[in-house]
This record gives sequence, C-alpha cells and structure tokens, in this order.
Amino acid sequence: MLDSFQASRLTQRHLEPEDYMPSHPTASTLIPVILCGGSGTRLWPVSRKSFPKQFWPLISEAPMLAQTALRAAGPGFEPPIVVANQDHRFVVAEQLRDAGIESPQVLLEPVGRNSAPAIAAAALLAAETNPQAVLWIMAADAAIQDLPALHAALASATAAARAGYFVTFGMQPTAPETGYGYIVQGAPLEGLEGVHKLERFIEKPDAAHAAAMLAQGGHLWNSGMFVFRADVLIEEMRLHAPDVLAAVQNAVAGRKTDLDFIRLDEAGFATAPDISIDYAIAEKTQRAAVVPAALGWSDVGSWSALADIAPCDSAGNFTHGDVVLEGAHNCYARSDGKLTALLGVNDLVVITTQDAVLVAHKSEAQNVKKIVDRLKAQKRPEAESHNRTYRPWGFYEGLIQGDRFQVKRIVVWPGRKLSLQKHFHRAEHWVVVAGSALVTRNEEELLIRENESIYLPLGCVHRLDNPGKIPLTLIEVQSGAYLGEDDIVRLEDHYGRN
Repeated sequence: MLDSFQASRLTQRHLEPEDYMPSHPTASTLIPVILCGGSGTRLWPVSRKSFPKQFWPLISEAPMLAQTALRAAGPGFEPPIVVANQDHRFVVAEQLRDAGIESPQVLLEPVGRNSAPAIAAAALLAAETNPQAVLWIMAADAAIQDLPALHAALASATAAARAGYFVTFGMQPTAPETGYGYIVQGAPLEGLEGVHKLERFIEKPDAAHAAAMLAQGGHLWNSGMFVFRADVLIEEMRLHAPDVLAAVQNAVAGRKTDLDFIRLDEAGFATAPDISIDYAIAEKTQRAAVVPAALGWSDVGSWSALADIAPCDSAGNFTHGDVVLEGAHNCYARSDGKLTALLGVNDLVVITTQDAVLVAHKSEAQNVKKIVDRLKAQKRPEAESHNRTYRPWGFYEGLIQGDRFQVKRIVVWPGRKLSLQKHFHRAEHWVVVAGSALVTRNEEELLIRENESIYLPLGCVHRLDNPGKIPLTLIEVQSGAYLGEDDIVRLEDHYGRN
C-alpha cells in the first residue's frame, strides 16, 4: 500500500516546500480530520473515560463533537475522517448522524497512542485516494466562537498547505495563560497572505514567563489545529518519526471494516510510540508555518476555562440545570440531576452529577486530575465510569443495588434492539413505563405495553426490541447470585458484538 509513492523523493537533506509542490494544480477540497480519542479528566465528574467531554453539550445544546464536525461541513469540505476510541464507536456514529454529517469515515484506534499515530493513520487513508489531499486536523473538544474568522484563517492555511507547508494555527493570547503551549511567530511568508514562518515552540510556561511573552508580543497560543497535504505529512513522518510511520502503515494495511467503522490492526498499531504530533513532527520540520488568528478559541481544558467563555448573569455567575443561587458571585454551577444550591460563596466551581459532586475554587480547577488520580488509586468506579452506560441501542443506569438484586432503568431508541442473549446467574423482570416493547422469550414473541411486565427466568433466551416511534423506557429488576455485566452470552447481535 503506497509503496511506490513512499519510495519516491526520499533524500537525506531537508527538503524545501517547493519540493512538495504538485506536478500539476490540484483543485481539491479539504478533508476534516477530527481527533476524538481524549478522556478529558480535568472536566471530571462530567467528563470520564466512559463518556468524555467531546460527547457532552458543554457549550451549546449540541455535543462538542457535533459542533466540531459542523464547522467543517458543506461546500469545500469532504466528509470527515474521525479517529476515535473503539469503545466510543456507536456514540460517535450516533452523534454524527444526529448532526446530519453524511458518509464520515470513522477510524477506530484499538489502543490509545496519542495524536501522531492517529494523524498518520488518517493521512495514509486519505493518500490512498489522493496523495495530495489537504487535511485539516482538529480536536473534537475545542470551542471556537468566531466562525467567519476561522474560515478566513483556514483559507490562508490551505493555500500554504497546498504550497507544501506544515501549517498550524496560532491563537492571539488574551491573558498570560499557563495552561497552553506557545508559538513564536516569525516573518511573513512571501506570496502567502496571513501566513508566517513558525520560529519555534515553547512549552507551557510559568506565570511570569507567560506575562513577559504577552507583553512582548509575537507569541501565540498553540491551538493544536494543523493543515497540510497528506503526502507532506507522510514524508515528514519518514524523516522525523519513521518508527511511528512504519507501525501505522502496518495497522492501516491490516485494517478491517466493521459495519460503518474502519478498525486499525491492533498488533500493528500497538507498536506505535505514544507521541504527540508536536513532538514527532511540528517541532522538527523545516516546513513549519503559522497562521495567527483571533477566533475566540479555547481548548476547554478545565472548568475555569469553560467558565471564561460561558454567558454569565450580572453577578458573574453561570448556571446549568437545577441550580439555585443566593448571594453567590463569579461562580460556575452545573447540575445534571439533583437540586444544587449555592449560598454566599464566591469564585467556585460546583458540578453535580448523579453519583458525584465536585466543589473547587476556580484557581484550583486545573488540578481536578489530582482527584481523579486519587479515585483511581482507590479503585473507585467513579474515576472513569458514569452511572449511566451508553450502548448502540440506547443506555441503562443503575437505580438501586442490594444483596442478590439490583434495579436499572433501560432506555431503547426507536427502531433499536438489544442482542439475543441469555444469562447463567440471574433472572430479570421488566416493567414498561413508556413506549412499547417487543420481547423475545425463548420461542415466544410478546408485545408488552405501558404498565405491563414480563418475567425472564434464569437461562432463558431473550431479546428486547423497540418497534415504536418513541423511546422505550422500562425498569429492570435483576435477581440472582451474580449480577455482573459479564454474565451475558450473546447469541445474535445487530451491532457485531458477538
């Protein structure tokens, strides 16, 4: 795969951008590449490994993944390549479908290996069809408030990418931020309006260094967005990160399709080094360019960062959900369930979920990961998992658990169905509270309506199907000696989970 292309133009010297110029003009559209594999632990307890921040509607009514995909939809853009954790594949597909994104390529990582291998996989996939395809790399979980400014900057970046440059976006700093890396902006590039040479990268600074850079000017926040041609990225990988390229080439060559997903070969991908695109390529390439821009950008990397872009009341407070404030100032309060009241407090972040509450001073919001690390050390499930678990057919959540029994709420989307399955250690009793359920029980097929129930004895073969137009909601009572989720034998599954 790509052998002849990869063998060409290999040299021991540093190539100039002109060496990458196409032999003839290519009027291609951009391919958005959305990196969707992060866990977002600094936004705990909302964002967790089982359902991280890119899938939550934290800025608007739409999930962040959907917002990101819609920025790169319409004329001038091809369907996106979305690189995601295989455990999140059905959530990714569902949210893209709900956003109206047609024909996305969802590329599944068998293991997490940071951004460089993920981007290399997307570039190799795109290059199979068009080696000179222009890729726009972006994270699924960043906020951008000024879309016209974004697309203007993107036009400049695209022109430079087609000329062979490896282009990043530098955000004009608005404060001496210590949570971002910085870029030193160089001289303008001739013939490329709005594009500058990228002099160097600077690691996340301390407060004094950040303030000095802000006062000096010419220093930009590193946004983590890039634009380049697929062939440029592949050649740069060959020069600066050949071990990454070799591993990912094997993973792409051994890929398999699964429903609408593209599964990278696990054996090949697992050998790739765990390295970011910044360390692998951006800090080493001789073709680095930067487009300075003011986009209202934030990586939404902490609750305080989210508070900075949230609409506030006259007292500086933002609230979401069932929240009551009295005498509170400059607070960010969010509840996804329980009534949450703040009285006479200032500068707090208060986050309430069904199974956890976070109270933090805004100045400490960057340190939420320390709480997550402590929970992991204590082997607390709240560190990584929500009480609500999403499945391709809907979701379930625990309500009560006791000795030899537990109670769950199950929601099945219209037209979806669970696998045909059985259990060795538990019996189940289903009570329909909304919608209608088509239930398979051994040889029977029964329609169960609201306020009706059905008993599924231990060992019986059963399936739950929602044939209706509205979500099906039921209460499940499990009883038995062992109630773990691994007590399930799937005999048939529409989603390929056998």
